[in-house]
Amino acid sequence: MIDEETRDKIVAAVCGVSGLRPATPLGAGDPAWWPWDTRRYAVDLGPTTVEVRVIAAALPLPPLLNLAAEAVRGVLHGTRWENAAVRLVVTELDAAAFADDQGG
Repeated sequence: MIDEETRDKIVAAVCGVSGLRPATPLGAGDPAWWPWDTRRYAVDLGPTTVEVRVIAAALPLPPLLNLAAEAVRGVLHGTRWENAAVRLVVTELDAAAFADDQGG
């Protein structure tokens, strides 16, 4: 139960970073018949590493990933994963990441 709660909190933390979202195996949204949130599958809680797979919809990546890593570390504080390394893996770049605000 704690693992699921932690995963949900990590998903929420990643969703709070504009330009990133959890990478899910079923696409952008869960089918109505699916009984749980598949975004949990973007998070692996290992004994020494917490890995979160994300899709980026904005560039540059380093500032986004730094914000997400800080948010995830905040979730892990006080848990058994407090000292785990946080690994963010960008699995996909959304086409929106390449949109040019200046019309180019």
